[in-house]
Amino acid sequence: MAGSETVENVENGVSAPAARPLRKLGFLTIGLFEEADPRRGHESTLEIIELGERLGFDSAWLRHRHLQYGISSPVAVLAAASQRTSRIELGTAVIPLGWENPLRLAEDLATVDLLSGGRLNPGISVGPPMHYDTVKGALYPDTADAEDFGFERVRRLLRFVRGEAVTDFSGTEGFEVFSDRVQPHSPGLGARTWYGGGSVRSARWAGENGMNFLTSSVVKVEEPLEGAVAAEPGSAAIDFAEIQRSHIREFRAHHPDGERARVSQGLVVIPTDSASSEQRAKYEAYAAKRLPRTTAPQGPGRLLFAPDLVGTSAEIAERLRAHVAFREIDEVAFALPFTFEHEDYVQILTDIATNLGPTLGWHPSA
Repeated sequence: MAGSETVENVENGVSAPAARPLRKLGFLTIGLFEEADPRRGHESTLEIIELGERLGFDSAWLRHRHLQYGISSPVAVLAAASQRTSRIELGTAVIPLGWENPLRLAEDLATVDLLSGGRLNPGISVGPPMHYDTVKGALYPDTADAEDFGFERVRRLLRFVRGEAVTDFSGTEGFEVFSDRVQPHSPGLGARTWYGGGSVRSARWAGENGMNFLTSSVVKVEEPLEGAVAAEPGSAAIDFAEIQRSHIREFRAHHPDGERARVSQGLVVIPTDSASSEQRAKYEAYAAKRLPRTTAPQGPGRLLFAPDLVGTSAEIAERLRAHVAFREIDEVAFALPFTFEHEDYVQILTDIATNLGPTLGWHPSA
């Protein structure tokens, strides 16, 4: 695979690739804010992105939240971030296309990409909007039952971003000049578009369509598991890492670039090297509260969550090296917890950049 040596170790009697040096280090944040003072939360997010650039991170990614107290317009926030940074790549993880018109979104993405100097990494996904029955009257009052929330919506966006014609009309009309493709056009943006998926089907589709692949701390448990196995022989437990590895391999098996196809992993990682005792206690309580959802599939979608990784950088690095999906990749966008304070994010990012990243073989960007 790209940028790695073929090092082998033995895992349950089977030869498997060892963890490769980490090539790209990123982080992901949701950008929470208080209803009475939303500007403060947005400003905090921009300051965190600026900090990430100073620390040498390769990328910063924003989550997407509608009708909640998190960033609803990450493309707009990243436009602002593009003017306050010069090097760090800026991504969305992910924009749910069920809320978007692909043509209009393509215009916005290209505009921000140009403003950033070609640093935008749009991450997208499909499916009906969350709580669709309660919001469809406002979102699609005339077409709610006709909207297609499948992969065709992604194909449309990809065509528009990649510069294919969207109309058969172009030329001059009076004093105005019209284009038959989205303007502005940003060459290279299509190659930096990612699909966020947690199922075998989505991994395969992303590969077949030449996208990059975002994996997160959530996967879908499917029957049969298509290559994923139990945590240990004879164990009934389902191993998150095994399922995620099966998705990564499915993606690359169907991608034109094969083993060189880009995959980024987004686990929740909370190093405590420089944390105060109060911060450590808060982090451990946060992870413990979320741990039960990692032991069995959740809800009708049978979603399985990865445990949050809390500890010193040395402890986290050891757990990551034992994670069979982590051993498949050399890019990460570690997710920041949802509900922490600004100073907590500063401490976590600083420890990731100065301790955890280098322990995993990463070198900060100049």
